[in-house]
Amino acid sequence: MSKGILTKREREVFELLIKNNSTRDIANLLNISEKTVRNHISNVMQKLGVKGRSGAVVELLKLNEISL
Repeated sequence: MSKGILTKREREVFELLIKNNSTRDIANLLNISEKTVRNHISNVMQKLGVKGRSGAVVELLKLNEISL
């Protein structure tokens, strides 16, 4: 288990996000609401101090938190 900055769920959300899944797709795949998906994404953006999903993805890749 990595001692990274993401929770398990945040990592799952972003791993699905980089596979070109929509918010709705991710919600359905993880059995959570679209609002919860958006909350996870904005929590991660806040942790990283970035604006936008793509900025978060770039930072997470740089930090080796997620991989393509």
